[in-house]
Amino acid sequence: MRALIALVLLSAPASAWEFTAVPVCTIKLDTAELSLRVTYDPAEAEPYRIALTLPDPWPSTDTFGLRFDGPAALTIGTGRHQLSDDGRTLTVTDTGFGNVLDGLAYNATATALAGTTEVPFDLAGARPVVEAFRACDVLPSA
Repeated sequence: MRALIALVLLSAPASAWEFTAVPVCTIKLDTAELSLRVTYDPAEAEPYRIALTLPDPWPSTDTFGLRFDGPAALTIGTGRHQLSDDGRTLTVTDTGFGNVLDGLAYNATATALAGTTEVPFDLAGARPVVEAFRACDVLPSA
């Protein structure tokens, strides 16, 4: 029986999605194509941040978007994004991320959109991580 359980566990895909609550609440996804971080830091004026890092620079564009495909499909966009000095990290901050969190939790895939650059990523395993992240904003600060 133990061998069967071990076989099932080893054959199941490992979730690439991670959640940490310290030092700030963070959702992480790391793939060969993309490193994604969503953070909540109540000490910041705009406490929600999403940062997407690529191996090569993002294009310089006026708008950035996220398209979520699945049962709760939606596309959101902004012109308030920033690029890091090396151009590899694109960051958006805001006072709320309800649409981002809903998109991550309730869909199958997402695609980051900047100019003609499209970076798809899988949302399998994201929902429990998003639920843990949502609970962060009610935690007392240390």
